[in-house]
Amino acid sequence: MILLAFYGCGRSSLEKLEFEVFSVGFIFEKAPFPECHASTIVETEDGFLAAWFGGTREGDKDVCIYASAKEDEERWGIPVKVADGIVNDTLQYPCWNPVLYKRDNGDIILYYKIGPNPREWWGMYKISIDDGKSWSEPIKIPDNMLGPIKNKPVRLSDGTMMYPTSIETMEMWNIYVETSDQDLKNWRKIAIDNNNFNAIQPTILLHKNNRIQMLCRSKEKKILETWSKDMGETWTSVTATSLPNNNSGIDAVTCSNGLHLLVYNPITKGRNKLSLAGSYDGKIWEDLMILENQTEGEFSYPAIIQSRDGTIHITYTYNRNTIKYVHLKIK
Repeated sequence: MILLAFYGCGRSSLEKLEFEVFSVGFIFEKAPFPECHASTIVETEDGFLAAWFGGTREGDKDVCIYASAKEDEERWGIPVKVADGIVNDTLQYPCWNPVLYKRDNGDIILYYKIGPNPREWWGMYKISIDDGKSWSEPIKIPDNMLGPIKNKPVRLSDGTMMYPTSIETMEMWNIYVETSDQDLKNWRKIAIDNNNFNAIQPTILLHKNNRIQMLCRSKEKKILETWSKDMGETWTSVTATSLPNNNSGIDAVTCSNGLHLLVYNPITKGRNKLSLAGSYDGKIWEDLMILENQTEGEFSYPAIIQSRDGTIHITYTYNRNTIKYVHLKIK
């Protein structure tokens, strides 16, 4: 097991934070696929459910969505295939970037993509009414909509589901927002001025006074951001933050006490380092914990949530052959 390293933050109230790590380990040691990537995690009534895509190699047609339920503090269940890209008897596309979310009625939604590549994929979802033990037939997200691209949606105060979304073409990457109601109907798209940046895979943070922030991956070696003051109806032009980005995915969460947490690669090249950062205003970030720091390897595409008991759950790709899980408390 790789030990976590902790920073002493001496310039703000973040220095008062204390950490307790309950669990660090792998969701599985063996699986029916050689590679995996892009994990997601959600709290259920029974515990926790994680998902990711797995297959021969990212983009191969045998790449499907797999899931595992947490059985106790130390053990996860055997990975089970829960979605595939089969179109008919002779055609199958790869699956991509699952996102798990629990809506107000308790159903678990599994969003994912199917398609030959990120420029041509389309959005799908399945619904589970029994915490991931079984799933509905796949349902296609309406045309011209994609659903969440990598990171979890958030529930706005009026019940609206807000999806951090992006599109990739050969010419550009652009982030935007989609919304739906709780029944996954009445989809809308809200444009954002990307300000000539190449930005994808945003993650949402919720601030006081109905302010919303999105942080996102970029090609510009910086994490980018945009803000909304009106519950996501309009957004500022995308700008660069001071945080480095290695053109790899990030994820963030706003905790119940107002602390914002971000999991990211604190480097501009490679994916061999992964850190947890914190902020109280979304502007000044300090690294709180080193999750991985190795001379080589891939530790990437994190997911982070806060559970009902206030603890933090993080999953991420570990060398493309398993998913690592960290459970901790910040106090």
